[in-house]
Amino acid sequence: MHKPTLLVLAAGLGSRYGGLKQIDPMGPHGETILDYSLYDAIHCGFERVVFVIREEFAEAFQASVGARLKDRIEVAYAFQRLDDLPGDFRVPEERTKPWGTAHAVYSARHEVSDPFVAINADDFYGRDAYAQAATFLADTAPGSSCYCLVGYHLDNTLSEHGGVNRGVTSHADGLLKDVEEIVRITRREDGRVLGSAADGSERELAEDVLVSMNFWGFTPVFFTQLEEKLRTFLGSCENPTTGECHIPTVVDLLLKNEEASCRVLASGGSWFGVTHREDKPVVMETIRKLVDAGDYPSPLG
Repeated sequence: MHKPTLLVLAAGLGSRYGGLKQIDPMGPHGETILDYSLYDAIHCGFERVVFVIREEFAEAFQASVGARLKDRIEVAYAFQRLDDLPGDFRVPEERTKPWGTAHAVYSARHEVSDPFVAINADDFYGRDAYAQAATFLADTAPGSSCYCLVGYHLDNTLSEHGGVNRGVTSHADGLLKDVEEIVRITRREDGRVLGSAADGSERELAEDVLVSMNFWGFTPVFFTQLEEKLRTFLGSCENPTTGECHIPTVVDLLLKNEEASCRVLASGGSWFGVTHREDKPVVMETIRKLVDAGDYPSPLG
């Protein structure tokens, strides 16, 4: 039986943090959120991790992150490059930013040959997410186009310090139907949770609706499908200097074309990350409580 691979989308870390050495310590002994993600994944049976990074940060990343992992899990790297595209599409001279999360996954196609989980590098998902995804992938044939999404109850992902954007799911019989991007979601003084839909209309949301936080489980079949969808995106992109292609968009197309199915796995845990600067103390306090409860050792080790 193949063990699933963990694919960590980390190409944006350098630009967001102004250099990898500035990745914020969150744990009692300076641990980052990524440290906790890797700890959870390893304890749930993941034996290989592939980091998607920017080539210019490779040396710093390998020294600061990869070196700490060499005795705990097999480590590989993939580079998200602007010119790593399907077909003969030429990168516009004005283009400076990567092509989005779907392209980040595509960048790892030569490094991943087993079923895999794709996550953001700077989000805390909790051990339950890795355990559920690992079980799902272990029971899924490598040639299958049945995927999974770990969803979180919306009220476990809100920020007290400003609006957040979330992919709100709709599903039936446990299978994903679509993911709708709702932006500027906040809890109002009257307790209602409201956000804005793509057409600008205000949308009231149930607290327990499952939202996507970019925790996906795929088989290698996804890379072939991804290449086709990226070709379509690049051929029809209205603004090739800034346009991006994201995982939910690709999955949504696959579902609508009946080229794949996607099981929604509900996590009982809380997602957290630093959406707003003021979120950091809350994240640090949450981690401290998890450590005090015995969920994680300190130092993490």
